[in-house]
Amino acid sequence: MDFKTFVFYVLAAIMVFAALRVITARNPVHAALFLVLSFFSAGGIWLLLAAEFLAIVLVMVYVGAVMVLFLFVVMMLDINLDRLRQGFWSYLPVGALIGVLLVVEMALVLGGRYFGLEAMPEPPAAQAGYSNTRELGRLLYTDYVYPFELASLLLLVAMIVAVTLTLRKRKGVRYLNPSEQISIKRGDRVELISMSAEKE
Repeated sequence: MDFKTFVFYVLAAIMVFAALRVITARNPVHAALFLVLSFFSAGGIWLLLAAEFLAIVLVMVYVGAVMVLFLFVVMMLDINLDRLRQGFWSYLPVGALIGVLLVVEMALVLGGRYFGLEAMPEPPAAQAGYSNTRELGRLLYTDYVYPFELASLLLLVAMIVAVTLTLRKRKGVRYLNPSEQISIKRGDRVELISMSAEKE
């Protein structure tokens, strides 16, 4: 076993352990931190595969932005853990069945003839001046331009729907109408009263 294979197995073991702790940790903050650890391990595996751009994007976007947002949301919301655990055992058989089906499906796909060493041999060494970032951009904007545009359109629709859901009218909430505020005249707000002077 060479050093690269040893590092791969170490990172894979850390990632599997962190993924298991994400779904078994009782504290949601601890679960989010274990998810950060699994992202770092996945980034290390991508570095071993010579995909430096994807590894950096995974660490910067998911760990640096998305997971920080998750942590802020989890810490700001006062989550009642006892209430979340109610009815856990009633859903356990269905969840276990779905988990077993997913494991069997992954074993059939990864253990078949599509992902073996014969089907996917080690790629040749990169030439001098080769950039996987440039190659990734070339593939995205040439061969996969339509799926890329479709994904961007779906993200745009999801963003519009999220904004629409947050701006819906709720009962018991006071709203200000800017047009009514601008159209108000002085006579509608200020009333001048003439009073006679009084002396003690």
